[in-house]
Amino acid sequence: MGNVGNRAASGAQWTIAADGHEAVVVEVGGGLRAYRHDEVDYLDGYEADELCPGSAGQVLAPWPNRIRDGAYTVGDRSLQLNLTEPARHNAIHGLVNWVPWHLVERSAESVTVGYNLPPSPGYPWALRLRTRWSVGADGLRAEHEVTNLAGEAVPFGFSVHPYLRLPKVSVDELSLRVPGRSRMLLDGRLLPIGVAEVTGTEYDFTKPRPIGDAVLDLAFGDVVRDADGGSAVTLSAPEGSLRRLQLGASDAAPRPEAVAVHVWADREFGWWQIFTGDTLTGERHRRSVAVEPMTCPADAFRSGRDLIVLDPGETWRGAWGIRPEPVAAVAG
Repeated sequence: MGNVGNRAASGAQWTIAADGHEAVVVEVGGGLRAYRHDEVDYLDGYEADELCPGSAGQVLAPWPNRIRDGAYTVGDRSLQLNLTEPARHNAIHGLVNWVPWHLVERSAESVTVGYNLPPSPGYPWALRLRTRWSVGADGLRAEHEVTNLAGEAVPFGFSVHPYLRLPKVSVDELSLRVPGRSRMLLDGRLLPIGVAEVTGTEYDFTKPRPIGDAVLDLAFGDVVRDADGGSAVTLSAPEGSLRRLQLGASDAAPRPEAVAVHVWADREFGWWQIFTGDTLTGERHRRSVAVEPMTCPADAFRSGRDLIVLDPGETWRGAWGIRPEPVAAVAG
């Protein structure tokens, strides 16, 4: 459980481990840099001295995704955020992903980090953010708390941005299940212009099917809920690999160390953003799939769609996690 030091691009490193699961949480952005089980990486992370690529593992608050022109209104006030995606003239991914978070509490299997967001011209309200990252027999778990420290109600949204992969399985080969019955329709700036049902279309992943050459950077809504109100996205190995494992057959081709990885989220998250990494460059191009639980879709500050309004002193809480399904669970 080491600390790399402040010269690393991602700041201090906090490693947690239990039951064969290990994760690394970083100071810059308070996000997740690595997650592995039995020495196998399921998170497509980055090196400690590397600038976080493609928002990998970052916490996105007080809004996820994009806000058109960075402009929105609250009551009779017109507010302007910095355009952090200048090529598309958008404000993207919130205000806490490039700031230093501080250590709140730490044990062998968990770490809690925090950041106090000060008021700024584009978002003139103070928030207190806390995240408890933990690992155990069921995989990785993240528990988030955000408290409104301002004297008035504030608009709020939340997401995280992990990239997932299965060893030795390409994005094209992966089967994907997304429990979303609708998707946002987007314009050329990747901003919402409508909603469409996915049934009978190329975007219907409500039952597992291969990604193939599909190019995805979409928010899926109208989520099919589990009994506890939550939902989950699953990435699984190709059907042929599963069949060989189930039959116990030997084969010359390398087999994946896991047959599936599940990203689950509780009832607070009603949207899933799926991104196949097509706009990433170099080795990261279509190397993994970003699976992002979101409380609201893009541009919610303007549309109001599923926007959370936090009253003074109110705390929002949400949880999500990653659970690999190992070969042993299928092959016995």
